[in-house]
Amino acid sequence: MARGGRSGACGIDPVDEEGPVADGTTTAPVAAAASADRRPPARGSDFLQLDVGDAPVGGKADWLARRLRQAMADGRLAVGSRLPPTRMLAAELHVSRGVVTEAYRRLAEDGHVEGRRRGGTVVVAAPPARPAAPRGAGPCRGPAPVPVDRAGPGAPFAGEPGADAFDALRAAPARIDLTPGRPDLTAFPRTAWLRAERAVLAELSAENLGYGDPRGAPRLRRAVAAWLATGRGIRVEPDEVLIVAGTAQALTLLSPVLRADGIDGVAIEDPGSLGTRQHLRNGALATPPVPVDDRGVRVDALRATGARAVLLTPAHQFPTGVVTSGERRRELLLWAGDGGLVLEDDYDAEHRYDRPPAAALRASSADVCYMGSVSKLLAPALRIGWMVPPPRHRDALVDAKRFTDLGNAVLPQLALARLMESGGLERHLHLLRGRHRRRRDAMIDAIAEHLPGAVVHGAAAGLHLTVTYAPEVPDTELAAAALARGVKCQPLSWHRQAPGRPGLVLGYAAPPRGAIAEGVATLGEALRELA
Repeated sequence: MARGGRSGACGIDPVDEEGPVADGTTTAPVAAAASADRRPPARGSDFLQLDVGDAPVGGKADWLARRLRQAMADGRLAVGSRLPPTRMLAAELHVSRGVVTEAYRRLAEDGHVEGRRRGGTVVVAAPPARPAAPRGAGPCRGPAPVPVDRAGPGAPFAGEPGADAFDALRAAPARIDLTPGRPDLTAFPRTAWLRAERAVLAELSAENLGYGDPRGAPRLRRAVAAWLATGRGIRVEPDEVLIVAGTAQALTLLSPVLRADGIDGVAIEDPGSLGTRQHLRNGALATPPVPVDDRGVRVDALRATGARAVLLTPAHQFPTGVVTSGERRRELLLWAGDGGLVLEDDYDAEHRYDRPPAAALRASSADVCYMGSVSKLLAPALRIGWMVPPPRHRDALVDAKRFTDLGNAVLPQLALARLMESGGLERHLHLLRGRHRRRRDAMIDAIAEHLPGAVVHGAAAGLHLTVTYAPEVPDTELAAAALARGVKCQPLSWHRQAPGRPGLVLGYAAPPRGAIAEGVATLGEALRELA
């Protein structure tokens, strides 16, 4: 909030004594002239240029809430912006603190702001912008219906998803984002991270600012080894851990290593992640599909493909949420013992709510190449992940990492290591579980109300739900119709290679509960209109 360096609490310059002014002159005594030049205190704030004189009598809280919503909708208050403390804004507007508190409360109930104790009140979702009324138009009767463009140029859901499908969807404007794979980024532990960074810089020697080990900082590899042992059941030495820039880079490093080993394809689950499929194909690897049922990937179908490698998400299958059963795990390990290679993407196993933990496959066999990251724990922007390769590929993957980038940036690695060692990451995960559970419950309730007859899959864990519905409406059309109404989601068909029942993949971790309910209600409206 802008402040003049010499302003008093009410915006009146303290010129009640003689002294030099900015142009070098001297003020005259003001005592005699004070009564002739006394003005009432300013009744406005530099914040959004709020002038309480515009508020109707008896409607100040409603006026303030409306002005704040307008600023969120037009971009002046972006998501992540912090609102002024209630006491401060009330003093500047010369209203009671209750007026400001009531306005903030209304915004919180709408899901637009969230109180964070010492972090203040933060904008977490923007309301839809109202289109400007045409010049000379009559009274506004609400926004006109937005036309649904199901196949316009550049539309994210027009035709088969290309390499830029996720980029196009991220760039598409929307008021509510239900795309899967996003944790609650507003909950990133900024204070704990800054504390870890300061501690690291305070103790870091000059030598540690040079090039690091391409395998990753030894301190982080030790911390990851301990994290995997206690949380995922994997007993591994720090020297067996390779730090990478997320699972995406792990797959990029694996592609030439596998091809050099005579592996020209990696079987993947169907349905399974479109992003994973794109990364493998970009690495010149075939991706034969293997069907998934309610016990996990079908190992008999895997054997039938003839593939020597398979990529799986056994702890929480994407996108169905199935946990691979004990019988299927044993079949997979037998298949791996016969010369197969399992690539295990443990992308969100820590986020579980209604079921006991499922140990990683790597905990049972060294023939598994394990991959994980902090993208779903902290933020994708950190670009920090890890691999535990099988012994036969370890040296080749270290070489691939070395010649790709000489290793990840060291300072973020050390900050993360300290966060892990201090228990800060575990505390953050505990906070997220409670928040994500409440948002998941809100989404399930909204689906029951607004999408009757839909089937929910994968509710016991993770950051998303998959919803299937009656097959009359293609899911790409439904996703396009929802986007035209300001709600983002992903069609299930994006993640299929073989035909299957249409559905949507809906992320619930990032939006507040009010936005989740509104978003699902919008999906229901779109489905009824298209059916």
